[in-house]
Amino acid sequence: MVDLTQYLPILIFLVIALGLSTAFVFLPMGVARLTGAHKPDPAKLTEYECGFPAFEDARSQFDVRFYLVAILFIIFDLEAAFLFPWAVSLEEIGWAGWATMMVFLAELAVGLIYAWKKGALDWE
Repeated sequence: MVDLTQYLPILIFLVIALGLSTAFVFLPMGVARLTGAHKPDPAKLTEYECGFPAFEDARSQFDVRFYLVAILFIIFDLEAAFLFPWAVSLEEIGWAGWATMMVFLAELAVGLIYAWKKGALDWE
């Protein structure tokens, strides 16, 4: 017969995790309804993430600059994510690692200058 008591701490952990995650999701919604903070109006229900109404004609034209700025943000966010491990391991990788990162940063700088000159960062 298998002794299942060794799995009891895992089961307790899962129950606590499920309870906390449920509380973190539903407790703020309940408090908002009780305190009166839940007052939807047309201004609060408008779309704000993509910059254009979501339920229009699928063939309508929209401005691509929003997506260009988002892609530039992702590129430079990833650059920052690459810089930390590079800086930590710089002593082990030596001058070759330093030179490689400088080439990488130069490529990103050229890309940023190109995007800037093309007007991808201008917002009207």
